[in-house]
This record gives sequence, C-alpha cells and structure tokens, in this order.
Amino acid sequence: MKIRCAIITVSDKGFSGEREDKSGPLLKELLLERGHEVVLLEVVPDERGLIEERLCNLADRGGVDLVLTSGGTGPAPRDVTPEATGAVIEKEMPGVSEFLRAESYKKTPHGILSRGRSGIRGRTLIINLPGSPKAVKEYLEFLDPVLSHAIELIRGEFGEH
Repeated sequence: MKIRCAIITVSDKGFSGEREDKSGPLLKELLLERGHEVVLLEVVPDERGLIEERLCNLADRGGVDLVLTSGGTGPAPRDVTPEATGAVIEKEMPGVSEFLRAESYKKTPHGILSRGRSGIRGRTLIINLPGSPKAVKEYLEFLDPVLSHAIELIRGEFGEH
C-alpha cells in the first residue's frame, strides 16, 4: 500500500542553517524504500503557531495520509511540537506514542523523555518523532507493522493485514 507522506523537521538550528537536517532526509529515504510517496520535506522553527498552521494545512488541503514530525518533542523550553499537535488533532491515538516510547525505552532509558503525540486530523495521521536520525530510524521500524493498516482504517478502507 502506497502512503502519501509529509515530513516536517522542527528545529530552530535546522531552520536557520546552523545545523544540517539529517532526520528529515533519512525519513524520506526510509519511506521511499518502503514504497511510499513523500510529497513534502521541510524544516520549520520551534514556533507553535507555525507548526499548527503547517499541520492543519497538510491535513486539510495537502492530500496526505501521514505527517511525520521530527524534533521538538523533548522537555527543553523551546520543544513545543506535542502541544502544537495536540491543538490540531481531532482524535488522539495515544497507543501509538505510548508504544513508541515503550519500544524506545528498551534501547535507551532516555526514550521515556519523548513527549511526542499521535492523532488524526480529518483523514491524516500525525505522529511526532524525536529529532535524532537514530531515533527516527528506530521509530519507523517500530511503526512498520501497523502503519498501512492504520491508514486503511483512517481512509475508511478495511483490508486484511
């Protein structure tokens, strides 16, 4: 099943050019390897209003099934991705984020520090991932077994998996 995806890296330093975004391009590569389509890859600063606007625009008019954010999920003062996501989703999918944290904890105790959220707006699944390339690779592997089925359910398709 081909999933139409958008990737938003949330990083002040990435947006200003002080740091190269490595997690976004890695996510794109991994999604393409799985046969999905990536229609957007962008870097935005840690600005809650801007993140909310981008998520709403992609879900409401972007024609995407999945938005993956990378970064801004920790406890630092500028980390606001979970709050922005919470403000725009219509249905929370807490099991997704709880599972990701639990699996991440098996690899590092720091995994529980992620405050990422997951939910649905319209017919778009939004999932917050941490900002490190290692973490986004692991999280995508954790999501692999359920992602297509989740998108089918959100689309209203009830295929067997």
